[in-house]
Amino acid sequence: MTAVRKVAIAGTGVAGLAAAIQLAKAGVEVDVFEAKDAPSTLGSGISLQGNALRVFDALGAWDDIRAAGFPFEGLNLRAPGPGAPIVAALPDVKTGGPDYPAAMGMPRAELTSILLEHARAAGADVRFGAKVTGVEQHGPDSVEVVVNGGSAGEYDLLIGADGLHSAVRDLVGIETKPEPTGMGIWRAFVSRPADVERSELYYGGPMYIAGYTPTGEDTMYAFLVEDAQDRFGVSGEEATQIMLEASRAYDGPWNSIRADLEAGAVANYTWFTQHVVPAPWNRGRVIVIGDAAHSCPPTIAQGAAQGLEDAFVLTELLTTGDAVDDSLFDEFHARRLPRAQAVVEASVQLGRWQLEHDRDADAGGLIFGIAQKMAAPA
Repeated sequence: MTAVRKVAIAGTGVAGLAAAIQLAKAGVEVDVFEAKDAPSTLGSGISLQGNALRVFDALGAWDDIRAAGFPFEGLNLRAPGPGAPIVAALPDVKTGGPDYPAAMGMPRAELTSILLEHARAAGADVRFGAKVTGVEQHGPDSVEVVVNGGSAGEYDLLIGADGLHSAVRDLVGIETKPEPTGMGIWRAFVSRPADVERSELYYGGPMYIAGYTPTGEDTMYAFLVEDAQDRFGVSGEEATQIMLEASRAYDGPWNSIRADLEAGAVANYTWFTQHVVPAPWNRGRVIVIGDAAHSCPPTIAQGAAQGLEDAFVLTELLTTGDAVDDSLFDEFHARRLPRAQAVVEASVQLGRWQLEHDRDADAGGLIFGIAQKMAAPA
């Protein structure tokens, strides 16, 4: 017996698809509504920490994800300038436990494709070109979901996993929204030199951070972090040229990255944001999770993991409980809000130290402390 029989989910990001998989596996009728017309094939790569991999295993998708990604251990720090020498080789905390790699990179589009396949195989109905445009609560036990202006039916619960600019969050009157942190990031999907076997970061030089993460046998994504600027009107060619020029202070594998940029690799730009919706994340029979509920800079690569944990904890409670009531939501918030809040605060603090050029900041201690917290299951 589950606490729900029919659930609607907005969004096909990692949190939404993870929730769909777990609920459908438990026999719940699941409809997933995605505003985009098709799965995105754009974007670069994604870094996944061990606690994210632990959730993938619980979903039954780990074998496929492991085969499609690039698992690795540890982190290299390089100096900017000629030769880009490695100045430190740091071990990672295995936040997923000893059975999983410390971290893994993979293409975002491939991760979405795998989770989508598992959601459909489990029985979830996933509809693209279907934007949630209205929500009508019918008493304490059901919610009517309006899609593209027409009723899609009544559900026991609507899960808003529709990202940073969540329509569901707005529809239920949650006023907390993402705010810029003052940093922006260039990203590009490029080829992987054979000697790049783990994430590598360069601190110093003209950028706050220059780095890259392997995502496959032949691929990786590269990134440069700068002061947030209005870069959003530039053309694709201009974006690639800006990233190319900004990278010239960095040697080593950045020479290969520049060759790919010169050959036309696509660069994209976004701002870092932060927000945490205060409890409760639900309004009646509607709840937001993932980036709709919290966002943070990718300085400790926990964004996707936190969304996955939201989905896993929520679906665990829904599939083992008897009713959707205050006690269920109270337990969900008790398990998720402090953890998500800690990640957001630490991620923002790391960026703030860089913006303030604080040379005395204990960045390593902060990162290690959060990793230790994440090593305990959500």
